[in-house]
Amino acid sequence: MAISGTLTRIVGLILLVFLASPGWTQEKGWETEWRKILAGAKKEGKVVLRAPSDPVLRRELPKEFKRKYGIVLEYLVGRSSEVAAKLRLERRVGVNSMDVFFGGIGTISSVLYADKMLDPLKPTLILPDVLKPSNWKKGKLWFSDPEGKYALRLNNSIADLLEINTRHVKPEDLKSVQDLLDPKWKGRIALFDPTVPGTGIRTASAFYALLGEEFVRRLYLDQEPVMTRKRRQLADWLARGTYPLVFGVPSREIERLQNEGFPVTAIYSFPDFGGILQAGSGIITLINKAPHPNAARLFINWIASRKGLGFYSRVNRVVTTRSDLDESFLPAEQIPRPGQSYFDNSDWHYSITTKTEVRLRMKKILKTN
Repeated sequence: MAISGTLTRIVGLILLVFLASPGWTQEKGWETEWRKILAGAKKEGKVVLRAPSDPVLRRELPKEFKRKYGIVLEYLVGRSSEVAAKLRLERRVGVNSMDVFFGGIGTISSVLYADKMLDPLKPTLILPDVLKPSNWKKGKLWFSDPEGKYALRLNNSIADLLEINTRHVKPEDLKSVQDLLDPKWKGRIALFDPTVPGTGIRTASAFYALLGEEFVRRLYLDQEPVMTRKRRQLADWLARGTYPLVFGVPSREIERLQNEGFPVTAIYSFPDFGGILQAGSGIITLINKAPHPNAARLFINWIASRKGLGFYSRVNRVVTTRSDLDESFLPAEQIPRPGQSYFDNSDWHYSITTKTEVRLRMKKILKTN
């Protein structure tokens, strides 16, 4: 009996130590909180998200989220600047219609962050899969904002500089970025309007910052490019060879054209002009005063998790900031190489200073044409 009692006390002590250990407490803590979030999200019934306008992502992301959790994902599209402007107007009359904003650094920094429309994300992130530093390429979660808690960067791809129709332009014709200024390309270039936020200013501002205003003037004025704000039109011009050098065709459109047999390809860098990093619309934020706070927390944790971000990466064809995802389905040119220097077009400080200044300067430059 004495031995039995001693064993009982020893087992009891071991159990107490185990239950009191930090790992056990943390695990049970997040699981309890996760169950509360799930229960609250199911009561709310939906989450309202502004996200990239890619048609495949728009169709598949709500379907997958509903399959996973049984909760409706109301997917809003539209230019991020226009959606943010709508949010700003709604706030003035006391309306709160959105939960999560998945967008670009420019709109997030200049409107949502500046107008204090965001709640910190750090307290929202509770899944161990998300919080584990080694699961991220930077060895930690990549927050873009100065305070490191509001804007979580989930995308990090090398952007294509331009696209060419190889029936009219051979890759060997463009051995240097300076070759874009060759008079033989005059009137044969089309590009997305660089005077508005988005694809056009991404490339123009990088050229301006790295190569100077003279290069920009020679390319955007002397080469007499045609400008548009319609990406599908750019893709059509490229495919037909109407304009065989094009700036601003989305990578998904390039894939579609290639699959349809058109002789098109993307150029990501030159020996004298390295790659441009971009987050695109891959920065996620939590809108404060969200109408569906639990569903918002659920979605943010899921999209940042290995399964959620892996699904997003495959559907949207983008490189992510996680280190544990298979990226073999993506073009190798899109994937940043460790230790290599790139120009980060989605850097917070650059976006709210230089990029904005260049966009305004571009308006003046093009007005003189």
